Amino acid sequence: MTRRGREPSASGLPKLSASPTLPSEDPGLSRILAWPAYTVDAWQRSILFLDVLRQRGNAFLQHAEAKDPHVLSFDCDVMMDGREMARPVNYWLARVRNPAGHEPDPAKRPFMIVDPRAGHGPGIGGFKADSEIGVAMQAGHPCYFVGFRPEPEPGQTIEDILRALIAFVREVARRHPEAQGLPCSIGNCQAGWAVMMAAAIAPESFGPIMVAGSPLSYWAGQEHHAPMRYLGGLLGGSWMSAMAGDLGGGKFDGAHLVSNFEALNPANTLWSKQFNLWANVDQEADRYLSFERWWGGHVMLNAGEMQFIVDQLFVGNRLATSELTLSDGTAVDLRAIRSPIVIFCSRGDDITPPAQALSWVSDLYADVRDMRAHGQTVVYAVHDSIGHLGIFVSAQVARKEHREFASNMDLIDILPPGLYEAALRPKTDEPGEEFVDGDYVLRFESRVVADLAAHGGTSEEDERRFAAVRRVSEANLALYRQFAQPLIRASLLPAQADWLRQLHPSRMSYAAFSDRNPFMAWIAQLAEQIHTSRLPVSDDNPGRQAERQLSSLMERVLDGVRDARDTASEKLFQAVYGSVVLQAILGIEKGGAPPRNRPGMSHEHRVLVERAIADLRARIPAGGEAEAIIRALIHVGMADRTTDERSFAVLRRIREQYGVKAMPLAQFKAMVRDQLFMLLLDQEAALAAIPAILSRQPGAAPRALELIKAVSRATGTSTAEAQRRLERVIGLFKGATALPAPKGKA
Repeated sequence: MTRRGREPSASGLPKLSASPTLPSEDPGLSRILAWPAYTVDAWQRSILFLDVLRQRGNAFLQHAEAKDPHVLSFDCDVMMDGREMARPVNYWLARVRNPAGHEPDPAKRPFMIVDPRAGHGPGIGGFKADSEIGVAMQAGHPCYFVGFRPEPEPGQTIEDILRALIAFVREVARRHPEAQGLPCSIGNCQAGWAVMMAAAIAPESFGPIMVAGSPLSYWAGQEHHAPMRYLGGLLGGSWMSAMAGDLGGGKFDGAHLVSNFEALNPANTLWSKQFNLWANVDQEADRYLSFERWWGGHVMLNAGEMQFIVDQLFVGNRLATSELTLSDGTAVDLRAIRSPIVIFCSRGDDITPPAQALSWVSDLYADVRDMRAHGQTVVYAVHDSIGHLGIFVSAQVARKEHREFASNMDLIDILPPGLYEAALRPKTDEPGEEFVDGDYVLRFESRVVADLAAHGGTSEEDERRFAAVRRVSEANLALYRQFAQPLIRASLLPAQADWLRQLHPSRMSYAAFSDRNPFMAWIAQLAEQIHTSRLPVSDDNPGRQAERQLSSLMERVLDGVRDARDTASEKLFQAVYGSVVLQAILGIEKGGAPPRNRPGMSHEHRVLVERAIADLRARIPAGGEAEAIIRALIHVGMADRTTDERSFAVLRRIREQYGVKAMPLAQFKAMVRDQLFMLLLDQEAALAAIPAILSRQPGAAPRALELIKAVSRATGTSTAEAQRRLERVIGLFKGATALPAPKGKA
């Protein structure tokens, strides 16, 4: 009998097998003999783990010393430098180079991806091939990227950044005069509210907008979930942000924001991330290092920028109800945006839960009729489980949600005003799915504003509590500025501010394992030797099983600590700021006027709406073949309150039939909106006018009827009401052929 247990390795050194057992021995002895192999494997993994941390530390230092660091996996060329603007900013606009052989279609709208400046450096939107940039380029769109440098320009403000974003999107549009539609702007996380604010003050410059994981209604939420919204109140407001800016010598360290994010999930921060690397160091090293290169790329903000964000947005919550006014008097009203807005969020996101991403709609609008009166289209999609970073970096999300949104942005652009939920389903053999590219069918289902309450919101009690936080924050900030700020600014030297930044735990955790630490020199040498004589064990080794059990226990313990902390924080917040005594002292009366008024329709806007209604009513009998087709299709579609990309594929044929140049997308979009409003205004009159409209163009009715039937075949009719409407429309079109041609027509 031959004993197994050592085999020659590629390097000629003996190699322990994954299961050093004797075929004739009992399982108990095999398990005992497996432990020495596990001990060697665990020791080797520990050295390799430390070596990965060493590489991470070196990459962190190299990234910090780079002139314009980013983590884009695509080559790009800078088109505009924000430092050259009248009000300099540290942002830049770059054109992303397409891979060889994949030139963009000049007729397709360009995409502009704006990365968040929330503590990390730029590049997360193009971090992988399967990313927002990647899927847009695969769909044939020219792509641009907005990044930023680690250091802000002296004196730059959030308002300066908004003006820069407007200048960037106008430059992108200027470079693509043949494109059908204005650029699509994608804002990730904090870049989302920046893009929305920019579009609110320059709505004519923006095409469709997609905000991914972006907080817009900062007080909203659900009890026992996403406790980060309580942090401002528990800290006494924004005075600590002001102090952090003063201790930073007029700059706010983005590492503070990173630390706040990490504190949300201590199990992952303190244990799981490191354990997963150690347990799978042979496979995970490259992925871990590439992500950590971005996660550790801390950037700076001017203290004034951070103070604006905290005071006006996160604590003040002035964006969601149009209370925000810029220094030049410009009102930032999200209702002014005329482009479709796509909101992508997730129930698994603790940083931007669905309530904070969606509730601004219910903050601004009483119902869908109000949205239509303002001409606003909002599409939202709620993922079931993906975390905050997964919204941007997950290849699975990029290949599904982002790819479908990018491929169907023209469809989204022509959706009539209203509220829609986007749903994806795998492609099947249903009628019309041969028109669909990719593996999924994107469907838009009409919703009402009240439906958003299912994802959370703001109760009357929460409104009073957070209003109390806002007033306490204003008082504490005034006290700090009056008494403490002058002392700190007078006593702090620039060198001390830099010293404090370098000693931040988020930076020290990287630098401590770099080659600056002389202890790490022998780690690199050992790791090199281990790579040539690696002795891994199999996953069923008892040691591997035990470490997984220990890891699971640690995660449960840390999750329990987090849950206890979050519960205590929520109860403390509610007890302190829900106190009727404190609220009364702050002038917040229970049962009185709401602490935050919802904006109503202004008199000027009401007059404009009334004029538009009168104009639409007068134009109901007007139009031609295209108007009749669109009116009929909308009437049928209103029965199901849904539409999908199959119908748009056929609508695209309508545009092609009339010539794309003769009917640009903007004109087609205006036509769709007008026909919807006519049907909502007077459905019977709008339908009754169809035969007369068609009779003005001899031969139009049969041709138009074939297009109507083509759309019906492509999408089917899912309800009896939709079928009834379709039959009525067919009757109207057939009736038009029996009408005598107008005089003077052949």
